[in-house]
Amino acid sequence: MSQSASAVETNSAEEVVRKQIDAYNARDMDAFLATFADEVEIFGFPNTPSAKGKEEMRKRYTVRFSDTILHCIIVKRIVMGNTVIDHERVRVTLPEGPGVMEAIAMYEVHDGKIAKVTFIYGKKTPGEEL
Repeated sequence: MSQSASAVETNSAEEVVRKQIDAYNARDMDAFLATFADEVEIFGFPNTPSAKGKEEMRKRYTVRFSDTILHCIIVKRIVMGNTVIDHERVRVTLPEGPGVMEAIAMYEVHDGKIAKVTFIYGKKTPGEEL
């Protein structure tokens, strides 16, 4: 029996987001940007624009990827159709030193690329480990 269209789409959306997280953790800018649509839109919840397009993404993440302790883990993932929602914990250098920041990322995938991401930013905890 063949998979339904929605099952194929769900697997595809989840796979694209997984590749994006893998590239993020590898700090591989080209592989990271390859998972996004050319006109990707990034928002702070509920709808505050923060970046649009791959060139803005490159500028924003060049600094982030220079952080040698950068690493993201997924605490929980929900997938429905072309939407992937991740609760993320990210090891990062905060102004106070190494720590963890939390976020919820809502990814919308269209035509095999992440077209929109909305972030809900959580707490930042200096000194905490993943």
